[in-house]
Amino acid sequence: MPRVAVDDHKRINLRVRPEQKATLLRAAALRNTDLTDFVLQSALRAAKKVIAEVECLALSERDSLMLLKLLEKPPAPSARLKKALVSYRKRNERLGLACGANRETP
Repeated sequence: MPRVAVDDHKRINLRVRPEQKATLLRAAALRNTDLTDFVLQSALRAAKKVIAEVECLALSERDSLMLLKLLEKPPAPSARLKKALVSYRKRNERLGLACGANRETP
């Protein structure tokens, strides 16, 4: 998941057109809150929704059962997967990386 550096500043600046600001001010007034709180709460709701959409996976009952079955008894590796593993290990050895270097090749 991508991470964004967070600094210690407590301020976010936005450039908005006058009609956008007027819309935000009107909506904030209708919610009986100030502009800062309205924008912050709206942005946080949207941010949490985006994070949930990306981080959460919803499966149907059928798909859940299939996933559990595959986790409990995974299929044997195909020839193509074995070839990719050998290639991966060779590349890592050339680069001096330890990933899988001491493991037995299938």
